[in-house]
Amino acid sequence: MSSDTTFDHIVIGAGTAGSLMANRLSADKTKRVLLIEAGRKDDYHWIHIPVGYLYCIGNPRTDWLYQTEAEPGLNGRSLRYPRGKVLGGCSSINGMIYMRGQARDYDHWAALTGDEAWRWDNVLPDFKKHENHYLGDEANAAQRDPHFKAYHGHGGEWRVEKQRLRWDILDAFAQAAQQAGLPHSSDFNRGDNEGVGYFQVNQKDGLRWNTARAFLRPTCYGRPNFELWSSAQVMRLNTERDETGRLRCTGAQVWDGEQVVNVRATGEVVLCAGSIGSPQLLQLSGIGPAALLQQHGIAVQADLPGVGANLQDHLQIRAVYKIQGAPTLNVLASSALGKARIGLEYLLKRSGPMSMAPSQLGAFTRSDPSKPHANIQYHVQPLSLDAFGEPLHTFPAFTASVCNLNPTSRGTVRIRSADHRDAPLIAPNYLSTAEDRQVAADSLRVTRRIVAQPALAKFRPEEFKPGPQYQTDEELARLAGDIASTIFHPVGTTRMGRDDDPMAVVDSHLRVRGVAGLRVVDAGVMPTITSGNTNSPTLMIAEKAAGWIRAGV
Repeated sequence: MSSDTTFDHIVIGAGTAGSLMANRLSADKTKRVLLIEAGRKDDYHWIHIPVGYLYCIGNPRTDWLYQTEAEPGLNGRSLRYPRGKVLGGCSSINGMIYMRGQARDYDHWAALTGDEAWRWDNVLPDFKKHENHYLGDEANAAQRDPHFKAYHGHGGEWRVEKQRLRWDILDAFAQAAQQAGLPHSSDFNRGDNEGVGYFQVNQKDGLRWNTARAFLRPTCYGRPNFELWSSAQVMRLNTERDETGRLRCTGAQVWDGEQVVNVRATGEVVLCAGSIGSPQLLQLSGIGPAALLQQHGIAVQADLPGVGANLQDHLQIRAVYKIQGAPTLNVLASSALGKARIGLEYLLKRSGPMSMAPSQLGAFTRSDPSKPHANIQYHVQPLSLDAFGEPLHTFPAFTASVCNLNPTSRGTVRIRSADHRDAPLIAPNYLSTAEDRQVAADSLRVTRRIVAQPALAKFRPEEFKPGPQYQTDEELARLAGDIASTIFHPVGTTRMGRDDDPMAVVDSHLRVRGVAGLRVVDAGVMPTITSGNTNSPTLMIAEKAAGWIRAGV
């Protein structure tokens, strides 16, 4: 740590948003930028090998190890709730899927906030600014279609590549989905992601491409005006009132493992601690629901009831089918010889199962024909297990995980105590609305309809979970509660909104209401969850916010 603890900007959290934010702010050589990360550096080898997410999630080296409260909608179950605690944050442990969502998501944000900056046409340039799409490489010029440059960027820091493996069973599922009426999609990122196809991933040459590699190394590390503190946990934000009574965030208290250090920002403090960490830090700092703060003996600095409310997440319902006549990872990884072959292929070619994202094939469709747009998403995998972290099944099988893209259930994140070391109470409140339970039941029927198509018939799929004996809406919704798990997309807990919205935590430029000098820039500011994986939309949010901060607006 530097002996000088005053900076122009302090960025809290070196995850997805914070890494980009630190890069963009420190590009101005006249500004001193401090980036603070509670986790360690991303020098753990399993971070960078794609299949290494299996060893990073649930590992205190890289994960905060959160658990949800017992969920009534999940029949009393509590879920593991991974969040990255390492440079790169969740981009160091996630599924690496590059997904923007649908154009209507962002048009809806613009309507909710009254700010046209969030419309699809106005966020697309922010996605493209940091993108480095493989089809932009000169060697791949022949594969581009005429519309590539309208939707994608090249030369940015965020690498997007096609996957380096294929599976017969996934090809067959894609064909079955088309037989069931889904169109083929070669690109889910043009504003309408309805269809079936292979996901594109944030990898480079068979290695995970996290935001620490993309935005911190080597660029930021070579800048004399940039400083990184890792293994340093922010305890609370510091605030002061001026002579008029106006509240301002002036910096933060940081525990470096040995002592408390107070750091000061002459410009802005940018909170990028994520949908769980950011509301927790705000509440610990006296910014949040007054009754909650008073319950824990915390002086109320700003009564913002929306801090920690509006939690949304994608709940995936994991239907498992036994098959015959096709290899799956269950079989290939069942022996020492099989594992050795997988390891050798990765060592020699950077391909094969060790290079694969947790989910390879994707599909977006409607849970019933009356829906005006695709409202469910599939992550299809050539493997099966009882729960994440458990051993693979011993029989060949595939998993078709389906999630409701636009859930109406809302949960909360609330501090457990005034001690920053205590994990917050996380209550997603899954399947708490009749609409979400109906979509859960309907989506399992869509899965059955796809699997019943001729393309899969030769593999003789047999429904293992939830089981063909369950048919009614009530049975399927209850079984969804038994087999569903988070797909790790929490958002919305510090949502943006109009000035007259009492539950909005930040304005449309992500400035915290009633607190000068403080912005929240992470997935928590999303007023509604995007229709797909949330990592790259979070980067877009950071890109837009960095532009505003540098412009002084």
